[in-house]
Parts: sequence; structure tokens; C-alpha cells
Amino acid sequence: MQLTRWNPRHHLRHQNTFFPGLMEDFFTPFTGPRATALNAFMPSVDIYEKDEKLYLEAEVPGFNKEDLHVDVEANVLTLSGERKIENSEQEHRFRKERRYGKFSRSFRLDFEADSNGVEARYENGILTVMVAKPQEQQAKRIEIN
Repeated sequence: MQLTRWNPRHHLRHQNTFFPGLMEDFFTPFTGPRATALNAFMPSVDIYEKDEKLYLEAEVPGFNKEDLHVDVEANVLTLSGERKIENSEQEHRFRKERRYGKFSRSFRLDFEADSNGVEARYENGILTVMVAKPQEQQAKRIEIN
């Protein structure tokens, strides 16, 4: 019986399976349909409840307040916006990693929101939406007899 020393890097020398396309992607420009799908912007959102209100906080740095929209229809709240690309004919980009374009995220609420009870503010790249819960959804303390 012959023993062979095991080398964990042996298969990496012969196949590029560990990091497929790593070096190829580094030199590939971010253009075309594949790049558009990869670079589509979708903000991260935190949702929590406090003081009888539902809060949604979306990370949307680099947006103008005028390019963000909050819509409420029945029990669906939709955040949408667009970050426009700033092209300069004078520059030659080697790589573009920042994401541009339109986004839209909808959230189904457990209650029908009144549009008068919805507030939104944009500060330091965070869009905060506060939705007042209707009276029947608010917690009530029951007195014990």
C-alpha cells in the first residue's frame, strides 16, 4: 500500500473552482444586462414598533429628498425612488460599483393605514417612515377587578 500526502490546495492549482472568475470579473467593465441586474439598487429596511407607531427605516444614502416617494394604499406601504447616474463626457471610468437606478419596495401592514397618520423624514441618508396604528390595533391595558 502506498501513502500519498494530502494537499488541500492541490485541486486549486488545476481548477479555478474556489474563486471562479475572480480575476476575469476584476477586469470586466460593469456594463451590459448582467451588470444592470447585479447593480440594481435595493435599500435595506429595518421595521420596528414603538409608542403605538410602526417605524420603517430605509438606508438610502446619496439620494435627494425629492427623488424619494412614500405611498400608502389600504394596507400596503410602498417606498420608491431613483438615483440618477451622473455621466461626464470628460472622464474615463475604470470601474463603477455604486448603484444607480429606480427601486420600489412594498410592505404589507397588519392594518389599513390612514394616510393622515403617516409621517416621513429624510436625514443623514436614512428615510424614516412612521405609521400610526389605528385605535383597534393599539395595545390596551385591562384593569383587573
